[in-house]
Amino acid sequence: MRGIVDSYFTRMDSLEPISSKELLSRIRDHAVLLLDVRPEDEFAAGHLPTAQNITIETLEARLSDLPTDREIVAYCRGPYCVLSFKAVEALRTRGFKVRRLTDGYPEWKAAVLPVEA
Repeated sequence: MRGIVDSYFTRMDSLEPISSKELLSRIRDHAVLLLDVRPEDEFAAGHLPTAQNITIETLEARLSDLPTDREIVAYCRGPYCVLSFKAVEALRTRGFKVRRLTDGYPEWKAAVLPVEA
């Protein structure tokens, strides 16, 4: 079972993830749009600085809210949460420059990195 899970996420990880350290630097430089694809209640409880909340269910309808001239970084609940994988895949097929955070909100918060609520 572990092999199947590892294989699945390794294949999906070819979507060029970004580390927390690199993302923090890019947030400080205002170089990315941060996209939180978790449900609204989870976003309201806490999120990464400057993040916009667009759930995976509303992503299609909100494409016009996203920049085409700036990199987007999507994140969700952690390395095994498929929401950010789905968002990255959907946005890439529409021509957006997008990556995903290797971890998620729980790991970011546990590392005592800045959060907003």
